[in-house]
Parts: sequence; C-alpha cells; structure tokens
Amino acid sequence: MFVFDKRLLYPVNVERPDPRFGQIMLEHYGGKDSEFSAATQYLNHRSNMPNRYLRELLGLIAAEEKSHMEMIAVAINKLGGPPLSYINSQGVPWNINYVDQSLDPIAMLQADAEAEIRARVLYNLHFTMTTDPGLKQMISFLGSREDVHKHLFQKAQALIIQGAAPDQYNELIREYRMSLQV
Repeated sequence: MFVFDKRLLYPVNVERPDPRFGQIMLEHYGGKDSEFSAATQYLNHRSNMPNRYLRELLGLIAAEEKSHMEMIAVAINKLGGPPLSYINSQGVPWNINYVDQSLDPIAMLQADAEAEIRARVLYNLHFTMTTDPGLKQMISFLGSREDVHKHLFQKAQALIIQGAAPDQYNELIREYRMSLQV
C-alpha cells in the first residue's frame, strides 16, 4: 500500500533558476538510471519475490524512490527546467527496457543493487555540476539513500545465499526503517 504525504522526504532548496541544470536533472526523473526506472523495477521485482520480507523491503524502497522522484520534480521546476516528462536530458523517452525482468530472487536483487550503484554514480556526477548549496545538499542526501538501498539489497542476497530462515529477513525491514531515522 502506498500513502501520499504532501511533505517532501527532504527539503528542496534552489538558490536561483538554472534551466540548463534543470534539463540535466531529467536524467533522474525519466532517464535510464532514474528514480522512475528504479521504482518501476522494484515494484515488478516485488511482485515476483517469493520471500514476504523481501517483498516488503522492495515495496518500501520503491515507495521511497517515488518520493525521490517527487523531489527531483520540485527541483527541476524550481530550476526553471523543461516541463516534466518521462524523458532523459537528451529528450529520449523512457522505455521498459530500462527495467530488469529477472525472476530469480538473487538475480533480481543483484539488478537492484546495480541500479543503486548506477544512480549513485549519476548523482555524484551531477553534484559536481552545480554550485547551488541547496541542490548539493539534496543530491548528497539522495546519493546517500542509494547507498543504503544498495547495502540492503546486497545483504538480502547474502541471506538467500546463506539459506537464512525466512524470519531472519525481518532484520532488513528494521534496518531500513532505522536508516530513515538518522
């Protein structure tokens, strides 16, 4: 279940308009390694994940990715960027081939960890492309959340490989929730 809260997960402060950087930020909105791609992939993997705790984890992270997408949309609008659409910074439309279609739990979690790594690399690049302190803070926050998600996906893989008891996965849910308190 998803719940809408009009508060953003993290504040989006933009010092001054920068339409060029707004265009660049479309990569995070509708590009290959975007928040939309991640949320879509995780929801699909959630639907095919046999372990109920991992289904819950994927649902929680997918919902968070949607909140990241909302932050990106607010930033693009404040920057005076182009109208929002599911395109990348070059105007190429989003496509379903950006979403991993694996059905094996280990393969799904590997694809999810890799998606987080690619998103982090993209955030790191875009962090260097702006001097706006508010945007730098937001991008830094988003990058750190990608690290948390990657860690949890890798930990989930390790539990599967170890043959952990199903309830041992519940620790992942607690760890995820605790990561939001920091």
